[in-house]
Amino acid sequence: MNRFHFRNAKGQTGKSRIMLAFAFLMISGLTGCHILRPPEPEPVHKTTESGIAYTIIREGEGPVPQEGDRVSVHYTGRLSDGSVFDTSYDTEEPVQFIIGSDELIPGWEEGIMLLPEGSKASFVIPPSLAYGEEGYGPVPGGETISFEVELLRVESVDEPPVVDEELHEEIPGEMEHMAETPSGVTYFLLESGDGEELKEEMIIDMHYTGYLDKTRQPVFDSSYDRGEPVSFILGRKMVIPGWEEALPGLRVGDRVRMWVPYEMAYGTQGRGPIPPETDLIFDMELLDARPVPSPDPFPTEGKDTIRTESGLQYILVDESDEDMPPAGSVITVHYTGYLSDGRLFDSSVQRSEPLRFVLGSDQVIRGWDEAFTMLPKGTKARLIVPPHLAYGDRGSGPIPPGETLIFDVEVIDVSK
Repeated sequence: MNRFHFRNAKGQTGKSRIMLAFAFLMISGLTGCHILRPPEPEPVHKTTESGIAYTIIREGEGPVPQEGDRVSVHYTGRLSDGSVFDTSYDTEEPVQFIIGSDELIPGWEEGIMLLPEGSKASFVIPPSLAYGEEGYGPVPGGETISFEVELLRVESVDEPPVVDEELHEEIPGEMEHMAETPSGVTYFLLESGDGEELKEEMIIDMHYTGYLDKTRQPVFDSSYDRGEPVSFILGRKMVIPGWEEALPGLRVGDRVRMWVPYEMAYGTQGRGPIPPETDLIFDMELLDARPVPSPDPFPTEGKDTIRTESGLQYILVDESDEDMPPAGSVITVHYTGYLSDGRLFDSSVQRSEPLRFVLGSDQVIRGWDEAFTMLPKGTKARLIVPPHLAYGDRGSGPIPPGETLIFDVEVIDVSK
């Protein structure tokens, strides 16, 4: 899904997440980092001199971003008809950018600088501060667009991210530990491990820090900064192609410096703070690798298939007597997703990490928001989601355009 609030030097946009090409939230979900809050004060409505209408839904108490600050934000963008054209909630993590670095459309930059850290607000941005008369991607020319944003963190770029200093040593003169892949990804073993060898269809846990140029400055993303490693299934197109090609054969315990040419990273368009045609450097620490468990498809033979007016179909495998969850409920669910030909493309069961999302808040695909209003706690069901309720004619990651998706889901918990 394109991040249409970002732009590159040519005025075009790129995706906001830095490393995870597909993450592993193929249902456009969020892993438990957004929980409903207690009732809040009445929203405050204002308009700037430039014409941005904004509403403070929740006012934070932290610092207000200044030019040069790095900010972390979650957002959902809508067209004037209310349809969602972009959201950060389809990935595991918020987006990050530098204020004043020309990464954003003017309306976003102005709006973010009105908010203290911890705020939640909505912006209505006129075309002159968005994509003008030409438009871009799904945003038509002359379109007024709106965003709901949460400003999660503000930090000075003078305060470097917390990274593992042992990975910042210079590479020794001898290069016998240097290797190169067929596509030109090179890497150097800073330290050799003796753990499990990395292979496709393994769950990989790793820390990393990403840099934009040969001097390893500036840092554009770091799992150390967020305080937790990333996890992904190797061989599932969840990470950039350079990682997919270079990681197999390395071992748990390896510490690696990797140079990834732009063709194996974010290509000619770039993404977020990564300019077009930018080669990247990563310092990596491989923490764990384990086989992916194979979830068993739910037994559905002989059970009724129910079809809704929207075209969604579902089969109740194990029913529950609990109350139906209302909109706004926090749903905790285990799921396994299959393509129409039966190939598995994503599974929380394999990661042993259930997904959490707020029902009816556009954090997941439309078919899920509809289905889970009919699935109380304790239910197991198979969902058959047509393209117009999933990823439509564009597809996403390993999901082809126009694909009908099948999900086996188990509702673990429903809370307020």
